[in-house]
Amino acid sequence: MSDEGINVYRPRRRLGASDAMPAAGEAAAGATRAARGQAPAEPEPRNREGVQVISRAASILRMLSTRTRGASLGDIAKAVGLPRSTVQRIVEALNAEGLLVSTTTSSSIRLGPGLLPLAAAAKFEIADLARPFLEELATATGETVDLAILDNDRAMFIDQVQGTHRLRAVSGVGVSFPLHASANGKAMLARLADPLVAKLRNRMKLTPNTPHTITSWKRLDQELAAIRETGLAYDREENSLGISAIGIAIGGDGMDLAAITIPVPTQRFAGMEKQLAGLLQDARVRLERRLGERVGR
Repeated sequence: MSDEGINVYRPRRRLGASDAMPAAGEAAAGATRAARGQAPAEPEPRNREGVQVISRAASILRMLSTRTRGASLGDIAKAVGLPRSTVQRIVEALNAEGLLVSTTTSSSIRLGPGLLPLAAAAKFEIADLARPFLEELATATGETVDLAILDNDRAMFIDQVQGTHRLRAVSGVGVSFPLHASANGKAMLARLADPLVAKLRNRMKLTPNTPHTITSWKRLDQELAAIRETGLAYDREENSLGISAIGIAIGGDGMDLAAITIPVPTQRFAGMEKQLAGLLQDARVRLERRLGERVGR
């Protein structure tokens, strides 16, 4: 990965989904166009409005995921940086769908039961298979260990086992990093076939997250070639200053593609690099054997 994520210590009128999410039809049409290889239609004002509503609703859901006892409308509005009236309309729509509930005793809003079947459907088989290996690596190193998958032109974390050091790198499940600036992203890029990498080139922007981020395709191609030789990818403070990481891709070639990474505060990283590389290479061999057994069934 990489963060790499860093860190360290750490009603009025009830609205329906059609009121809050006006872009559903347009989104479906866009998906159809993409499947046919057609260029996306120019966004219309209504479409942009709908996308903005979805983004705001997601921000509210993510904020409430950190508040197990819920939060008031005012607290939510302050946390997501939106007017209270806007938050109220979105909350009412999400409540109508069962994605949020409002407790009458404390006037707080919290995540609702409608999210449970969605969460169950979002499980990744590779996460279940990899979990024991993540725990084993975390125990052996004392460091945080992450599992990520490709999400278009980003690497998205789907599981994490936190380290035991007081100073440690911590990101979060659902967080994503750019492929060019993260160990997991580069590891997966190096495992992709050339035509797939070529497609990603058209979407990827080599934005500098830190002064150490790779920002040219020539240099990135050189690094990907080196990764293909050893399987090991590195993030040397390319996503977050103070955090370095080592990662390795698993799967591909008929199996799910993912990457395991171990992010470490840079001050400890240099002294652990060789140990981490050996542990990751061993874990990949054993985990891919398990994956191959599942695919062969």
